Parts: sequence; C-alpha cells; structure tokens
Amino acid sequence: MPSIKSIKAIQVFDSRGTPTISCRVDLESGATYTSMVPSGASTGSREALELRDGGPTYLGKGVQTAVNNIHNKIAPALIGMDVNHQKLIDETMIALDGSDTKSNLGANAILGVSLAVLGAGANFNHIPIYQYVNKIYSDINGVMLDMNLPIPMLNIINGGEHADNNIDIQEFMIMPIGASSFSEGMQWSTEIYAGLKKLLQDKNLSTGVGDEGGFAPNLKSNNEAIELIMQAITNNGLRPGIDVSLALDCAATEFYQDNLYHLKGESSQLTSAEFSTYLESLAATYPIVSIEDGMDESDFLGWQKLTETLGEKCQLVGDDLFVTNVKELQRGIDESLANSILIKFNQIGTITETIKTIYLANSNNFTSVISHRSGETEDTIIADICVGLGAGQIKTGAPCRSDRVAKYNRLLWIEAQNPNLTFAKNVFN
Repeated sequence: MPSIKSIKAIQVFDSRGTPTISCRVDLESGATYTSMVPSGASTGSREALELRDGGPTYLGKGVQTAVNNIHNKIAPALIGMDVNHQKLIDETMIALDGSDTKSNLGANAILGVSLAVLGAGANFNHIPIYQYVNKIYSDINGVMLDMNLPIPMLNIINGGEHADNNIDIQEFMIMPIGASSFSEGMQWSTEIYAGLKKLLQDKNLSTGVGDEGGFAPNLKSNNEAIELIMQAITNNGLRPGIDVSLALDCAATEFYQDNLYHLKGESSQLTSAEFSTYLESLAATYPIVSIEDGMDESDFLGWQKLTETLGEKCQLVGDDLFVTNVKELQRGIDESLANSILIKFNQIGTITETIKTIYLANSNNFTSVISHRSGETEDTIIADICVGLGAGQIKTGAPCRSDRVAKYNRLLWIEAQNPNLTFAKNVFN
C-alpha cells in the first residue's frame, strides 16, 4: 500500500556544523526516503521561518522543537494518507500550521516532511525523483513540462555574507553556456576552478574557501574578482561570453542601509540609480548574463529602474525579492520587477508551493534557477527537482566540498542514464 506508515525525524548538521532536520518517511509497502533540510545565511525577510530552539545549546540554533513538532503534530495528521497525494499532504501541513510564515510548526519541519514524502512516493512508484516530480507538476497544473539537464552556475569567488573578506558582491559565478553537454560543462568549470586557484597562489592571495566552496581572497574591487575569473577562463583555452559566461549574486540587501548601497570594499555609497548604472557598466564591460538580487528586497523603484535598464540584456534574478512565493512573484510580474526567480524550496516550505511558483514563472516568461543554500547537506534532491521541473539552471556552489559536489555528481548520473535528455544551453544562446 502507498499509505504513510511512520514519520521520524532527528537533529543532524548542515555544512556549517549548524543543526538541521533529517526526516524519514516509511510506507506500508516498505518504500522509504530520508530527507535533509538546508539553511541560508543571506536570507530574505519574507521567507518562511525556520523554527530554532533558542537558549544556550548549539548557540540557540537547535531544532529539537521542530523535530518534536514532526513527531507530535505532523505525523499524527499524515499517517495513513496516500503518499501519491503530495498536494493534499502539503496542504494538510500548511493548514495544521495555520500561519502565513509557517512559524508555528516551523518551515524546516514542514519541508523535511514534504521532501521525504516526495522521495518515498518516487520510490513506491519505482521511478527516479526527477520523473516523479515532473508527474506531480503535470497533475497539479494540468500541463506537461519538458525535462532537461541544467546549465550549472558555479560560485567560484565568494564575498559578502558567504566569506570573511572585503568583497561586497556575494557570488561570482561561471556558466558554461557553450558546452555541448552537462558533463562537458562540468569539465570546463572544474578546470577553470583549478586554474583560478593557481592564479591566486601566484599572486600570494588566499585560496581558502567560503561557505559555498568558492575562493575568498581579499581583493581591491569587484572588478578585480571578475578579471581573475576572466583570466582563468582564457588560460584554459575557453572564450569568455561564447564558451563560458559570468553571473553575479549581489545580495544587495546585505549592504543596503539608509537608502544607499554601501560598497565598503570600494569605499563608495550609491543611490539606487547609481547602483543600477554601476551594474549596467559591469554588464557592458564583461560577459555577464545573469545578475541576482541586484537591488534590496524592498527597493521596488530600484528594481524597476534596473529592469528597465538591463532587463532586455541580462537575466535579473529575484531571490530575497521573491522568496519562492507566488504572491511576491505576482507582484514582481505586475510591477515589472526582474525577469527571473531563484527557487529555494526552504524559503516557502513545501514542494507543492514550489511547483506553483515555478508554474507562475513559466506562465509569464520568467526563467527559474533552482538553488542550494549556503548551509547545505549531502541530500541531492535539488538535482532531481531541477531536472524534473525543467528549470534549465542550477546554482549549487563551487566544484568543491562534498555538500556541493554531490549535487553535480547526481546530475552526471542522471545524464548518463538519460542520453536523450536535452542540455539546456539554449537558455542563453
């Protein structure tokens, strides 16, 4: 039978050594799946809320209260339900919580169960998770969706909240848009990463890494970070803008104060219009095809200005702006804020809500980027979700640290087992 037999959870650790939730769902049939929940450092104020214990243990970051909510509140409501009814199960948890932000049960508790139900459902049906989530998308929205292998967005220089250095922009990424396959794209990317390390060593700069595996040297400016990456690309016999393009995650909310963007690493304070011009200049100088969170999450006039200026030339991704939320994305569509959305399922708390957000993006010609969090785990489910939902782009860090590389390795297996699956390089070609 596909009915849920038991739901168990424990407290485990993410890639920063911070407590998080692991949840196991067992079915009467014997099928099972164990999920792990990621956690972000640079977070949007409108995200669904993790439930943390507070107090002295684990510096207040424990999640035992959320684990207890799974055992004492969520499990009794879901045991006996048909695992194939993902939407009904997620909606049952949302109603049980009863808050807009999932603060009563904890978004981390709800997500842990939602992911484990998804995986258990796939295992019961004897199909990979990517095929199963593709079917759920069709069932919920009444439309078929083509699957594909995504272009990886690899964060190879870290700044901002993800590193202890003086670079303001949080992520400097490479995208192998000219590769013929996912595996070739990963080959190029790992070679560029190794070449960048050698460049930093030659300049006596730190090759220590940040939360997402990118190097975190102290540099003079954002331009210097980009120039180093450009050199690493060309040193590997690749063409910037043709074989490999660049992407930025500004995480601008982190340095927005008193209506100004404070670029401390460059000793400048810019208005929204000036910061938009600054980003436009970077995009004109370098082969930058994607800019994430180019404005503060509540600087809507700044977002309109940036979209008007760069929206026809560049993918403008809303992360803190949209927090994987249908209502926030609809506002962006209505007010011409950005043209793309970052998808982090722990921002919203369930697979069903994530699917609805992607459907709204697809229906309004917004691109979607599936993303990890800076506090990650060894769970690879986002790789399957990205393929199954045909997003075409995935952000999961540098080719470094097993919590990041595990996702790329899962995608390599999916590619090997599906030789006819399209590589989504046409997103930018």
